[in-house]
Amino acid sequence: MDDDQSIRVIYVEDDDDVRIGGVQALELAGFSVSGFVSVEAADCAVRSDRQFVVVCDVRLRGKSGLEWLSDLRRLDQDLPVILITGHGDISMAVQAMRNGAYDFIEKPCSSEQLVSVVRRAAEKRRLTLEVRSLRTALADRQGIEANLLGRSPQIQEVRRLVSTLAATNVDVTIYGETGTGKDVVARCLHNHSGRRGGHYVPVNCGGLPESLVESELFGHEVGAFTGATRQRIGKIEYANGGTLFLDEIESMPLSVQVKLLRALQDRLIERVGSNKPVSVDCRVVAASKTNLLELSEKKVFRADLYYRLGVAFIELPPLRERREDIPLLFEHFTLDAARRFERDAPILDERTLSVLLAYSWPGNVRELRNVADRFVLGVLDGKTINKPGFGASDVSLPRQLENIERSIIEDALRRKQGDVQATAMLLGIPKQTLYDKIKRLSVNVDGIREGTTVRSGS
Repeated sequence: MDDDQSIRVIYVEDDDDVRIGGVQALELAGFSVSGFVSVEAADCAVRSDRQFVVVCDVRLRGKSGLEWLSDLRRLDQDLPVILITGHGDISMAVQAMRNGAYDFIEKPCSSEQLVSVVRRAAEKRRLTLEVRSLRTALADRQGIEANLLGRSPQIQEVRRLVSTLAATNVDVTIYGETGTGKDVVARCLHNHSGRRGGHYVPVNCGGLPESLVESELFGHEVGAFTGATRQRIGKIEYANGGTLFLDEIESMPLSVQVKLLRALQDRLIERVGSNKPVSVDCRVVAASKTNLLELSEKKVFRADLYYRLGVAFIELPPLRERREDIPLLFEHFTLDAARRFERDAPILDERTLSVLLAYSWPGNVRELRNVADRFVLGVLDGKTINKPGFGASDVSLPRQLENIERSIIEDALRRKQGDVQATAMLLGIPKQTLYDKIKRLSVNVDGIREGTTVRSGS
């Protein structure tokens, strides 16, 4: 796939021989080029769309290249503008770069030098436009889609389940590796349910000392044990009318599981030190890194509690199984980190993106967020992303390349509202080739069209 063909070159030079030679050199390198003799003639072309870079002579009849640079910077401050200078204009060109020019080329220059500078500028422009597209897509997301980001089939299925189950009162068990977002899903279930006005009460069952688990869950009365000088409302009672989220429930002691089972069956609890039952009405969402049925078969988790909790299940895919979501997630985390740290959001370069797509992500989405934080802070250096294991993947290279290609095609289709012919032109490939790729990669064009229509009308 030739990315150069998706970026046009606006070439402004009033010397006919120089202009013709430059245009030919760039066209032979695969660029689409429009040549103009003056800024005035080129000005309409740059306002029609933004998928281009500018190559412009400094000294022109009429408006100069420097004057146009100021206009272009006001139009789009990220637009790469390459200035062509005569021998005596070097100091002027250096000042222009300080004012925002991308680079300058001194006359006379070789075709190789011209193509090299333009290719780098085109790559920068392409990345800038991709980031803008991602940021627009992120800004357009609403509801569950705004919290559970991604375009992969796996995360679409998770969103479907959350949307379906949120409207019910059924208890839910969420499975997923560390860092896959189990708490995010639990919060979505609460926030999009009829219980959103009640408390959302998270409990990390693995982080509670065994001696305090009962008190934390069920509460206690004054004098129930040494140090109990005041009554305490437990987590279950506090979640009355809302949602109780039991994270790492597989680590809950068996002795406490018995009492939790009774509370779930009867929706009654007794505070430690009391014989008076308290009625509770809360939805229970449990989360586990391990299959609870397998644990129950090994007698390390109560089977009756498993069957009480096991009404509805949501399985969260690890990040390595939905790599096409990495660019969108990383951009989301980059924008979030930029706000938190009060920094500008940097643009991800192609080499670093390739490393991110190839990495196995044992810490899943949580680890990706941490990497985005380092990226914004400017401490994601070469040593970090090239350390042993970073970039290693247990997914085959052909599978990785398919995921990357699918992500690029889906992004391009969204930018063109599902128009295959326009997308083929954007990607610089024949329409039939794009149809073949869509079929081979199982790209859901109809779904993309429907999603685009919904967003544009919202």
